[in-house]
Amino acid sequence: MYVVRPVERGDIGALEALGAVSIPGVHTLPRTREAIVAAVERSIASFAAHVDIPSEESYQFVLEDLRTRDVVGTSSIHASAGSNGTYFAFRNDVIQQVSRDLNISHSVHALTLCSELTAYSHLSGFYVRNRDNAGTEAALLSRARLLYAVLAPQRFGDRFFVPLAGVTDSDGQSPFWNALGRKFFKMDFLDAERVIDGARNRTMIVELMPHYPVYVPLLPGDAQAALGQIHPSGQLAFQLLTQEGFEADEYIDIFDGGPILQAHKNALRSFCASQVRQVENAGRAAGADEMVTYAVASSEQHFRAVIAACPPAESGQAICLPREAQQALGVSAGDSVTCVRI
Repeated sequence: MYVVRPVERGDIGALEALGAVSIPGVHTLPRTREAIVAAVERSIASFAAHVDIPSEESYQFVLEDLRTRDVVGTSSIHASAGSNGTYFAFRNDVIQQVSRDLNISHSVHALTLCSELTAYSHLSGFYVRNRDNAGTEAALLSRARLLYAVLAPQRFGDRFFVPLAGVTDSDGQSPFWNALGRKFFKMDFLDAERVIDGARNRTMIVELMPHYPVYVPLLPGDAQAALGQIHPSGQLAFQLLTQEGFEADEYIDIFDGGPILQAHKNALRSFCASQVRQVENAGRAAGADEMVTYAVASSEQHFRAVIAACPPAESGQAICLPREAQQALGVSAGDSVTCVRI
């Protein structure tokens, strides 16, 4: 069984080991011990804080294999994007160009630097080991952070977004970056990501990135082809997020041109399809055709989330949880949990 829980200081070594692995398409995961320690400390302080409105909090979760006690994944969510500054993205625009003298009117695809996603809640840093063979534990890791938002709505905004990694080659080079960002930053894509720790709210971005619309037809063909495309390693995250209710919109990442998915919380399954149920001990095993799979979360104060196969709980006030699931969640019969079908 797997459990998702808030990161702890004891996880720092395991996160270092995860960060030491070459992860194509994942540029925002902290890699150095200094960056990992800072992220963990910020998360611990965020979970402990009394919050009335979302601000600078950042919540990091880990996926733990209870059989081996290994940390095999991590994900995070920021209460308010750009809380330490302004969150920058490119907006896909269509500019109308008109010449009355020539009697010409046409539309031009352009990219405009914007800060409209600032203050949205921001999902980031999703990584699970053995991604290609990952099962429901990947869905649990992705969804758990939203279940935490369901349990603690005051900590988050009404709108959420998640940037997905754009296309890069085998050397980690981004055709979109090489056509645009590199000309202003004067450094390789991965070097630039390391300099800003994967952030999109640094002052240097607005200092260096163009403030005028960038005409897409003037970009090289490979950069145009990469626009809004997902790195192959991001397909799992894309599938999980679209199943959750996220949709690609008009924004793309300013570094690699990857798509930015967003949604209002009322469009997300974790919010609109989750239910609060009382725990009951699992009795006589039901038939296989009577069992369904849920993501189940405990409480805001002692957050844990697991996957559990149970009889359908939609029509009653109770959910029959196996003993192993109760132990992982730290709950017992009579306690309330939040559940949503996987």
